[in-house]
Amino acid sequence: MKLVIISGRSGSGKSSALNVLEDNGFYCIDNLPAGLLPSLIEQTRSKNNENDYLAVCIDARNHTDDIASLPSIKSQLPQDVDTDIVYLDATSPVLVKRFSETRRKHPLSNNKTSLKAAIQKEKELLEPIAMIADLHIHTDNMNVHQLREMIKKRLCSCLNNDAMSILFSSFGFKNGIPVDADIVYDVRCLPNPYWVPELRHHSGQEPKVKAFLQEQEDVHNMFQHIRSYLEHWIPKFAENNRSYLTVAIGCTGGMHRSVYLVERLHDYFLNRFENTQVYHRELSKLQQ
Repeated sequence: MKLVIISGRSGSGKSSALNVLEDNGFYCIDNLPAGLLPSLIEQTRSKNNENDYLAVCIDARNHTDDIASLPSIKSQLPQDVDTDIVYLDATSPVLVKRFSETRRKHPLSNNKTSLKAAIQKEKELLEPIAMIADLHIHTDNMNVHQLREMIKKRLCSCLNNDAMSILFSSFGFKNGIPVDADIVYDVRCLPNPYWVPELRHHSGQEPKVKAFLQEQEDVHNMFQHIRSYLEHWIPKFAENNRSYLTVAIGCTGGMHRSVYLVERLHDYFLNRFENTQVYHRELSKLQQ
């Protein structure tokens, strides 16, 4: 049995994530009281279907005691239930903006609690779940379509195997380090195609930029060193029952060097690990 628990602050994209899982064969329940998880599994098991995919949303609408007890409840679930907790989040200013645009009411806001205070209170309330999450997805820079695609990559692509999901992600330091990255490499020391006028407006996926970077010895050495490190340590993460690993490569703008190296690393490890994906944060913004 596969169980995915979706959680996170309101406005971070939980409903969209749950919809994607439902579209991909999960039986989904929104706003499930955490204390009912064992009963749900027992009831599902009684149907004699060992291949069920379940997804539930447990968030701030739960009673405070239920949220605090989720780590204990999870530890008591049957060992043959493959359980992943996915925590979605965004920065507080982005969440405020989203609520202002949609004019939705925050579940914790009332006549005495402002929207900003409710968002902060929700973060504190959900801390026990965030602390034990297997996968964190930060949605500041994602629209709903990109979030849906990310959920498909990270959660739905591994339904038929137990392989750890590995995501190689490029980003630009000028827009901040991805908070959901597990391993971060800084490649700003490498020769920058941005300073070559005919390459400036092209990305690390394009032949001209790739040809330029392939000629640089430092770029080659950086790839070899990162590859060697990951070849040794990715199996160690997998042996530790890790379900998800995000490797982020950053350059200044996230358009050239980081994109090129992420593509090379993805291509190299794609034939060595079953569930490997790629995501270019800054390029994805241009496609919005």
